[in-house]
Amino acid sequence: MTLIIFTIFANHLKTELLGRIMAIDYGRKRVGIAVTDPMQIIATGLKTVQANEIFIFFKAYFAKEKVDAVVVGYPRQMNNEASESVKYINPFIKKLKKEWPDMLVELQDERFTSKMASQAMIDGGLKKKDRQNKALVDEISATIILQSYMERKKI
Repeated sequence: MTLIIFTIFANHLKTELLGRIMAIDYGRKRVGIAVTDPMQIIATGLKTVQANEIFIFFKAYFAKEKVDAVVVGYPRQMNNEASESVKYINPFIKKLKKEWPDMLVELQDERFTSKMASQAMIDGGLKKKDRQNKALVDEISATIILQSYMERKKI
């Protein structure tokens, strides 16, 4: 009986120690953000932040939530080479690593996430006006990036 109670407590303690995983769909104007639940099971869109406010958002969010890793959507071309827009993403990643050097930062291929987000909005029955909301597209794209990362890592 004592062993069963200890095992349940140990499993509970383990899940309490997990942090969220955050995914970023970085754009020059807006940044879509998605996070997992604390048990790292479900990916959910969190919000979209103006790009010039992203580090203010990180500071506040990291102060209240434990985050184990930040996954950054990394655009690639069809031949698997980095796309031209990485010239904006690489400085963002460099600053993120400088500000939070202990944070695990990983890259996830983000090809077709915007198209997938738009299709998900159509499939979800959103009206055309709602589908034109670029902030929502960015948030859904971040969720797709996070889900793809979790599937790749088998989380």
